[in-house]
Formats: sequence, C-alpha cells, structure tokens
Amino acid sequence: MAITPLSWTDDAACRDSEGALFYPADSAERKEERLERELIAKRICASCAVREDCLEAALARHESYGIWGGLNEFERRGLLRT
Repeated sequence: MAITPLSWTDDAACRDSEGALFYPADSAERKEERLERELIAKRICASCAVREDCLEAALARHESYGIWGGLNEFERRGLLRT
C-alpha cells in the first residue's frame, strides 16, 4: 500500500498546538472535560486554511479518534452514514 503525502499538514492551524487538545489524553476523561477540550480544538479548526483537506483525509482513512477537520469521531461517523 502506498503512503500518500499529507503536504497540507504544513499549513494546518493545529501544527503548533498541543496534541492533547485533539486527542484525549486519558480514556477516563469526564464528559465535561471532553466537551471543553473539543471546543478549544474546534475553535482552532474553524480558522484553519486546510480544514477541508484535513476532514477529507480523516474520512478517507476512517480515523477512529480525535478532532479532524473540526469534527470528532462521532460527527465523522455521521457523515459517513449519509
């Protein structure tokens, strides 16, 4: 299987952000903590020039975790069902 370069990541707004904002640091994260973390991550995504590329890549790879293109895993699954 060929590895597709993700050159768009060079322009990602999250590039210099803390990874823990986009991925849960702890599987026992409380709901309130998750919602706050995701809100901060989604705010970063909202201003990102490559948000659509990020979301398309996540959907193509069926990313199971994290915020990609401004959506969490549950929101991305919903897009794939439609």
